[in-house]
Amino acid sequence: MTDFFMAPFFIAPFFMTSVPILSILIFLPAIAALLVPFLSGNNTVRWFTFTVLFVDFLIATWLLIIFDNSTAQMQFVESKPWIPSLGITYKLGVDGVSVLFLFLTSLLGWICVLASWTAIAKRIKEFMICLLAIQSLMLGVFCALDLLLFYVFWEAMLVPMYLMIGIWGGEDRIYAAFKFFLYTLTGSLIFLVGILVLYFAGGRTFDILALMDVSYDFELQRWVFISFLIAFAVKVPMVPFHTWLPDAHVQAPTAGSIILAGVLLKMGAYGFIRFSLPILPDASHYFAPLMQGLSAVAIVYGGFLALAQQDIKKLIAYSSISHMGFITLGLFTFTINGTTGAVIQMFNHGITTGALFLFIGLVYERTHSRDIPAYGGLLKAVPFYGIFFALFLLSSMAVPGTNGFIGEILVLSGTFGVNNWAATAGVLGALLGAAYLLGIYRQMLLGPVRIPDAAKMWDLNKRELCCALPLLLFVFWIGFYPKPFLSILQPTLKHLLEQTLGAGL
Repeated sequence: MTDFFMAPFFIAPFFMTSVPILSILIFLPAIAALLVPFLSGNNTVRWFTFTVLFVDFLIATWLLIIFDNSTAQMQFVESKPWIPSLGITYKLGVDGVSVLFLFLTSLLGWICVLASWTAIAKRIKEFMICLLAIQSLMLGVFCALDLLLFYVFWEAMLVPMYLMIGIWGGEDRIYAAFKFFLYTLTGSLIFLVGILVLYFAGGRTFDILALMDVSYDFELQRWVFISFLIAFAVKVPMVPFHTWLPDAHVQAPTAGSIILAGVLLKMGAYGFIRFSLPILPDASHYFAPLMQGLSAVAIVYGGFLALAQQDIKKLIAYSSISHMGFITLGLFTFTINGTTGAVIQMFNHGITTGALFLFIGLVYERTHSRDIPAYGGLLKAVPFYGIFFALFLLSSMAVPGTNGFIGEILVLSGTFGVNNWAATAGVLGALLGAAYLLGIYRQMLLGPVRIPDAAKMWDLNKRELCCALPLLLFVFWIGFYPKPFLSILQPTLKHLLEQTLGAGL
C-alpha cells in the first residue's frame, strides 16, 4: 500500500480480483472517441472529452492508491485467450514502474484538453477523437503483458499522433508528420522482427512474463537486443536517431508536444525496462558500455544544440534529448541508484517538459511567435505567467528542492564508479542545461518589455492555472518528499536488477 493516502484496505482485493479495472482504464477513452461524432456543439465536445479523461485520471489515481508497493509482482492482472493457436493472450497487469506511468499519462490527458480549449479552432471533433484514441493506446502500452498486444498498442499510436501533427500543426506540418511516421514506423518494423525471434525461441508464446523465464543463447540475445535498440532508440530518441524530434515538436500543436514530451518519449526507455534488461540480460551487459557512451553523447550534444537555438520550442526539444540521455545512462549502470534515478527522471521529465511546452503554447497562442529574443520583461508584464514559467525552468535545471534534482542526483550517484567518463559528461550536461535555461529566463522574463501592450494582452486565466497547478505540485512534492514515489518503484527495480544481474542485491 502506498504512502500517498490511507486507502481502504478491504476494498483493494475486490478491485484486484473482480473488476477489470485496467481494461476500463484503457478502453474508456476509446469508447468515448466513438461517441464524439454524435455530439453537437464544440463546447459540448470539449467538455465531454475533458470529463472522460478526468474520470480516467481518477481511476488511475485510485490504482496508485491501492497499489501494493511491498511486492514486485504484477498486480490487477487480467488474462483471456485471444488467439490461442498462436499463443496470443489478452493479458494486462502493472508493476511499480507501469502504475506510475499510467498515472502520468492520465494526468497529462485532461491537461491536454484544457490546453487545446481555444488553441484548436478547426475540426474540433476530429482533434478530440485523436486525443482520446492516443490516450487509450498509450495506457495500453503500459499495461500490456503480451508482447504482440504491446506491439499493437505501440504501433497504433503512430496514427493519431501523425494526424495531430499533420492536420493541426504548423506551416511545415506535413514534412514533420511524415518524418515522425517514417522514423518510428521503421523502428517498429525492426522491433517486430525481434518479437518474432523471441516468440519462436521462447516456446511459441508472446507472454512477457514467460519470456523472462527463458534462457536464451548469447548470439540470439545480441541480435534481438539490436533490433529492440533501434526501435527504442528512435522513440527515446537517442543520438543519432533523434532528428525527427525537433521537427515534430516545433510543428505539433501544444497538446501534441505535451504528449510527445510527457509520454511518447518515455516509451523507448520503458521498452528497455520491460524487455531488454530482464529478457536479454547478457546482451544488456555486453552493450552497456555502448549505451553509456551514446547516453553521454546525447547529454552533451543535446545540451550544445539547445544552447544554440533561438526558437523556444526547438530549444526545449533539444533539451529533451539531453535529459533523456540521463535516463538511458541511469538504466544501463545496473545500480539501484542509477536505475531508480532513471525511472523517477522519466516521470519528472514528463511533468516538467510537459509544463514547459504548455507554457510555450500559451504564449504562442497570444503572440504567434516562438522567437526567444522577441520576448522580454514577462515577469513584469504578466507576473503569474512569469512566475510559473520560471519555476518550471528551475525544475528543468534540476535546482535543489525540485523534482529534477532528485532524478539527476540519483543517476549521477549511480554512474560514478561505474563509468566516470559518462558521469562527467552528465555533470557537463547539467552545466549546459543551466546555461541555456538561464538564457531563456534572462531573455524572456527579465529586461524591458518587448511585446506591445503585453499586460493588456494576457496573463494566466483560471483554465490555464488549472493546467499549471497540478504539474507544479509534483515539481515540489518530489523535490521535497520523494519517498512515496521511490517506495512504489524500488521493489520492482530491485527485482529487475536481480533478473539482469542474475543475483540478489
